[in-house]
Amino acid sequence: MPTTLEVRTPRLVTALPGPKAKEVIEYDAKFMSPSFSREYPLVAKKGHGAIVEDVDGNAFLDFAAGIAVCSTGHCHPKVVEAIQKQAAELIHISGTDFYHHHMPQLAERLVATMPGKEHKKVFFGNSGTEAVEGAIKLARYATKRDKLIAFYGCFHGRTLGSLSLTASKNTQRKHFGALLGGVEHIPFPYAYRCGYGHTPETCGTEILELLEQQLFKRLFAPEEIAAIIIEPIQGEGGFVPAPAFFLQELQRICNRHGIMLIVDEVQSGVGRTGKWWSYEHAGIEPDILCTAKGIASGMPLSAFIAKESVMTWKKGSHGTTYGGNPVCIASAMATLDLIEGGYMENARKMGDYIFGRINDWPQRFKVVGDVRGKGLMIGIEIVRDQKTKEKAADLRDAVINGAFQKGLLLLSAGENSIRMSPPLLIDEEQADCAVRTLEECFREAEKQI
Repeated sequence: MPTTLEVRTPRLVTALPGPKAKEVIEYDAKFMSPSFSREYPLVAKKGHGAIVEDVDGNAFLDFAAGIAVCSTGHCHPKVVEAIQKQAAELIHISGTDFYHHHMPQLAERLVATMPGKEHKKVFFGNSGTEAVEGAIKLARYATKRDKLIAFYGCFHGRTLGSLSLTASKNTQRKHFGALLGGVEHIPFPYAYRCGYGHTPETCGTEILELLEQQLFKRLFAPEEIAAIIIEPIQGEGGFVPAPAFFLQELQRICNRHGIMLIVDEVQSGVGRTGKWWSYEHAGIEPDILCTAKGIASGMPLSAFIAKESVMTWKKGSHGTTYGGNPVCIASAMATLDLIEGGYMENARKMGDYIFGRINDWPQRFKVVGDVRGKGLMIGIEIVRDQKTKEKAADLRDAVINGAFQKGLLLLSAGENSIRMSPPLLIDEEQADCAVRTLEECFREAEKQI
C-alpha cells in the first residue's frame, strides 16, 4: 500500500467512518466539549502536503487546510526541521519579560511584506481572536475613543471582545450575555445578494452612504469612533470579497475622521490570495492588520501589525505569556521562506487555473448560485433556485458530506456556501481532482431538488 508521502489524490480503503474512526468518535464524545462543530467524521492521524490520512488508512485530499492554517501543507519537511531544531535549543521564554532575537527577526520579515510609507511595529499572540482583541485595545488607546464599527457577516473571533464584533451566526453569541459596548454593525458589500443590482466591482455605494449619512449622524459621531474593522474577504461569512473601491472609500472616510482602519487578514492573509495580504488588491494601507492561521503552518501564532505612529502605548499596556514563542516563530520563519519562495505565486497561478475551470458552474449546475474569491480562497454559494437565490444549506451540507465520502475535505462558510482553501502547494492534478469531485456532488445534489 502506498504511504501518505506517495499519495497525491484520495485513496479510500474502508467505508466512512471506518471502525477505528468510530471508536475515536465515541471516545471523544465522553470527554470533549460538545461546543465543537465537526462537519463530518474525519479522524485524522497524519498528513503530508495536501493529503490527510485517517486512523483507518484512508487518504483524503485536503481543500480545507485546517481552516486555511496549513498554508505550506501538512508537515512540510522544512517546517518540521525548523520546529525540531528550535525545540532542541529553546522552547519557551516569555517575550513580555525578556528579550529573544526570534521576535524582532520575524517582525522585520512581516513588516517588509506590508507596502506603505510608514514604518510598522508588531505584537505577537497565539490566535486570531487574540490579534483582534489586541487591535481593539490598541485602537482605543491610540485614539482615546471607544466606539467600534464592524460588518454583518463578519467573523473576528469568539472571546468576548472579538465576539462583540463578530456577526456571523447567532449561535456564536447566544447565551453569553452583554458583550462589549459601543459596537455597531453595518451591511457588508455582498455583490451576489446586492439589493441594488450592483456588480462585484460596484456593490457598496449605499453602505458607505449609510455609514456617513445615517450612522455618523444618528448613532456615533465620527470623532467618537476608535476603529472600523473589516475582512477584505469575509471568511466565515461566505468567502465574500469586498470591492476594491469600497475598501478605498472606507480608508478615505477613516482618514478624514481620524478613525483607525483595521483589516482582519486572519484567514485571507499570508499569500493565500496570490499577494501577501488581500487588502493589497485594493491598494490601501490599513492602520492595523490582524493575522494568524497560515502564518506558521499549524503552530499557534498570531500578530497584529500597526503603523509606528499608532503603536505608541506604554510599557505594560499589553502583554502575553506565549505569544512569540520561539518554536512557533521558527515555524513561521520557515513558512514565510516557502511562501516567498514560490507558494504565493502558486496560489495565484492555481487560483487562476481553478477559476478557469469553475467560472461557468452557475451555468452548468442548478445548485450553484455564485463562484467568487481570489487566489486559493474560493467560495461557492449553493442555492435551491437560481432565480430566487433561495439559500440551500441542506444541499450545501449534502455536497460537503458527499465530497468527504469521495475523499475530498471541504468546509462550509456563511449560511449556504462552500469554501475551498487548500494548502498553497497544490498542483493541477489535485485541483482537477477537487473540481471533478465537486461536479459529481453537484449532480447528486440536483437530484434532491
